[in-house]
Amino acid sequence: MAIKAEPGGRGNFRNHTKNQAEEDAFDYVKFRNIPKPTGVIGSIAHMVKGALGGGILGGHVAYMKAGVAIAAPFNILFGIYMGYCLYILVMSAQKLYRRTRVPSMSYPDVGEAAMACFPNPKVARFSRFFRYSIDAIICIDLFGACACYQIIIAKSLKQLVENTQRTSIEGINEGYPSLRVYLACMIVPVILICLITHLKWLAPFSIGANLVVLFIIFVAIYYAFVYNPSFEGLVPITILYQYFEFVGMQVFSMSCAGVVIPIENNMENPKKYPLVLVIGMFLIICCTFNVSFFGYSAFLENCESPITVNFPMTLGPKILKFLIVVMIYITHALNFWPPFNLCFYYLKQRHPEDQLLKWELIYRACFVMLIGVIAVCFPNINALMGFLGTFCLSNMAFIWPNMIYLLTNWERPGLGKYNWRLWKCIVLIGIGCFFLVCGSVVNINELMSVFR
Repeated sequence: MAIKAEPGGRGNFRNHTKNQAEEDAFDYVKFRNIPKPTGVIGSIAHMVKGALGGGILGGHVAYMKAGVAIAAPFNILFGIYMGYCLYILVMSAQKLYRRTRVPSMSYPDVGEAAMACFPNPKVARFSRFFRYSIDAIICIDLFGACACYQIIIAKSLKQLVENTQRTSIEGINEGYPSLRVYLACMIVPVILICLITHLKWLAPFSIGANLVVLFIIFVAIYYAFVYNPSFEGLVPITILYQYFEFVGMQVFSMSCAGVVIPIENNMENPKKYPLVLVIGMFLIICCTFNVSFFGYSAFLENCESPITVNFPMTLGPKILKFLIVVMIYITHALNFWPPFNLCFYYLKQRHPEDQLLKWELIYRACFVMLIGVIAVCFPNINALMGFLGTFCLSNMAFIWPNMIYLLTNWERPGLGKYNWRLWKCIVLIGIGCFFLVCGSVVNINELMSVFR
């Protein structure tokens, strides 16, 4: 019999199978109750959709930071590195479904289950702490992405209102306020859309937002051939400091770490997930490469985030800039939904059940206001994307998948000949930690530069 996780996905993971035969005997797919399971094509579409958010609109700036000779190959290498780490994450999750007899889990569930099932009780007792760490980083990442979305909206509005090609944080055009004023004025409208408690009212707009992003990729390619058909002026390599800015922005633009497990949970045939991951990451790499390389080729040292700010101030591009404002405004509310629900799971336990709706609306307003204050204080979108990429996604996409893989395979099937699984994970975790520490320091320094 399958064990159902508690509300919020928290189950008793310590009651796990004791041998491989028991583990193999459990078919977790049979115990999943999925009204409308997705096939391979639908799962690939969800994966690409989960990665192509507002972050891809800054990819051209990331290429400018590192130089095209460094950025282009590392764009591909990061995609392969991330794809492999997410592959072992999902494979570990599928082992844990059988081991714990819980047919589906979230990312935090998988982390908690991996540590709870570890044979050493001194390690297993930290399983709940590991879960809370994953919860916290997911919230920081998604709430931080909301702050990025607010800056994208504000910069686009500022450009349209002032009818100028160049924008800045300060109000360089006489009679117009700084970017921070636009951000402050947006807090109330953003609160209003985030008070919507039924996701189904907003979900259809997500498809429109992704179509606009895909259209922007083609527009970036078009301007590259219009402005710079010979692809001259591309800087091949810059300095190491800017490379760490590039790492964060590039990882932020292509990460789908938060959606891989939910997509697997909803697949009709989860065994085909490796195919989904390979095709999905290939498409994500192609999209990020095209918008980044051609965007940088078109605008060179004048690159700004979002890429639509670089488009000329003629009628067609102005309409596209306005569409980005509308779509990102709606996407903000969709992006706000998962981390808020995660936080509200803990907060609602402090309030009577008959007052939960009132408190949910209050907390929603407070969270959006806090995100707005962060955006006002740190309106440097490049540094904010870079920090989220290096601090949050280095953990979610690189470090934790390898930790979970080690914890899951430590006893069954073991570490392999010469402990090759252990050494492989140490190398991959070490690379992730290097990006985490160096990238976070560099991008925090850039965030603080707005006060200098």
